Formats: sequence, structure tokens, C-alpha cells
Amino acid sequence: MDAVGDWGTRMVRSGTEFPDVTLAIIAGGQGRRLSGVPKGLLSVDGRTVLERLLLLAPRFEDVLLVANTPEPYVHFGLRTVADVVPGKGAPGGVHAALMAARTPWVVAVACDMPFIAPEVICVLLASRGEDVDAVCFEAGGRLEPLLATYRSSLAPAWGEALANDPSMRDLLSRARTRLLPEATLRTVDPTLRSLANVNTPEDLERYGVTLPPR
Repeated sequence: MDAVGDWGTRMVRSGTEFPDVTLAIIAGGQGRRLSGVPKGLLSVDGRTVLERLLLLAPRFEDVLLVANTPEPYVHFGLRTVADVVPGKGAPGGVHAALMAARTPWVVAVACDMPFIAPEVICVLLASRGEDVDAVCFEAGGRLEPLLATYRSSLAPAWGEALANDPSMRDLLSRARTRLLPEATLRTVDPTLRSLANVNTPEDLERYGVTLPPR
């Protein structure tokens, strides 16, 4: 599938692998440590990170981009929303995705993670349950809230909590969160490559990522 398409004009589809899940790509702001470029337009092997993430899209019922500066991504044709509560970083981005979702569940991924394996998404979604509101990996003592799945119904409580500038860990502690250990992730991604994100010039070299043309 060509990642540049008419996702923004498509309503909820049928026959997908995860008919109750929206894929939400959290673009946030621009990469200040990368000359201010939109990180979704960073390129790996000739394909932008956003295009690489959109290869996951056919598995989901709906696709959503959270971007406070949407102009660089207009040609992708994605349904795009901005943070409902500005200035809250990743917690605000996830909240915007939960508010805009048309499905009961959201998978949130960061736009600077080029190597997310489909098997990792399957592990996340297989770990849901009636007694669970969120599923998140924990690796190396760190939570990975932008490779996680959330019930859309968390949105009202999450929005109220944003007034106190909570961390993602704090927000997850208030929900019925299932933390998946690093060993579980390694069963489908032995090198943890799915967790790689690109934030610095050093990351560009480490992961073979190139800046978009000016």
C-alpha cells in the first residue's frame, strides 16, 4: 500500500485485523535537536518515518495523526488533530488521540520510532482484557507510553489530570494498566529495535536516518 493516500477521507472501515482499534501517530512538535525538522519526515532507506508507520495502518480500523503543526504532513491525507490541552507534551498528545478516536481502543506510537515491528503491536493488543485500560511495555526500567494501547474512555479523566502536569507514568498509575516486561517484548523483538527513537544527531548516525531536504 502506498502510505501517501486518502486516509483522511476514509471513515471507519471493515474487515481489518483490529476492528476496535485506532492507530494514532503522535507527531507532537518539531525536533529542536535536529534543526527543527518535523521528525515524521526523517527518512530511513528512502522512506519517511511516517510512511514506515503507515505500513501498519491496514491492520487498524482507523488512523489518526496528532500534530500541533500539521502543515508538513498535509500531503499524507491523514485525519489530523491538535492537542486539546496545549503544552502538555506526550500526555497531551495521547489525550488528543483518545478524544478524537472513533473506536474503543487506541494504539499510540511516536512519529520518531522508525522500526516498530507488527508483531510488537500484536503482543500489545493480545494483552488487553476487560479489567485493563492500558497496556504498556517496560524496558530497562523505563515505560514506553508511546508504544502502548489505551481505552478511549480514559479521555475525560486523563484530560482533567492534565491540569496538574502529570507524567505519563503518573497517568498510567491512575488507570488499570498492564505493564509488559522487557522479556515479553524480546520474544518478538530480541534486539528491542522497535523502541529505537530518533531525537539527536547521534541517533541519525546510529540508526541510518537522514534529514528531509530543505
